[in-house]
Amino acid sequence: MLRHMGLAAAAVIALSAPVAAHPHVFIEMNSNLAFTPEGLISGLGVVWVFDDAYAQAALDGLDADGDGNYSPAEIDPLTRENMISLKDYDYFTALRFDGKKQAFGEVTQYKQIWTNGKLALQFFVPLTTSVDPRKGKFSAKVYDPEFFIGIDYAPVEPYRVTGNPPQGCAPKLLPLPTDEELEQRRAFLAEKGKDWKPEEEEDFGEAFAQAFVVECAGT
Repeated sequence: MLRHMGLAAAAVIALSAPVAAHPHVFIEMNSNLAFTPEGLISGLGVVWVFDDAYAQAALDGLDADGDGNYSPAEIDPLTRENMISLKDYDYFTALRFDGKKQAFGEVTQYKQIWTNGKLALQFFVPLTTSVDPRKGKFSAKVYDPEFFIGIDYAPVEPYRVTGNPPQGCAPKLLPLPTDEELEQRRAFLAEKGKDWKPEEEEDFGEAFAQAFVVECAGT
């Protein structure tokens, strides 16, 4: 059981243990792709809604006033722990431009709330340097490399856009790999030696994650 450890501690377990056969914590996610007034991509915001079992374990003992609810002040220690540890793992987020992984600025916009019986964490990952989707391919993947935590897009309104996207550019959530594609990738990886690395510095978990991309006419 994950007691008082929070999401970040779960991440530590996930990243130090053998690959799990299936997730032990489940997250339903919505993304927010942010554009500047000039049409550049400035970062990605996410909202993670946790499964009930995880929320119950993570919140155990945090209801200081015993009213059956969890105020922002009561949740704040858990939130800070989450964000401090998630930083060590790039917030489970990979943002790429023309295949190159992009650096992040400091994550300062974050909060965690308890509402309608659900625990949700939201934060915004800013790019150190904004990128122009008209000049290259942008992709975002949010995933746990060890699959201890399953992160899936919400079935309804999985993403939105804020700011000023350039004319002719549109975000698109690519479909999950089919079972056949996954098996082909596993077979491909099985043939590689221990020293082999994927192209574009992509790790194994990222190779299987669902991609959120921006497609522009002419690129």
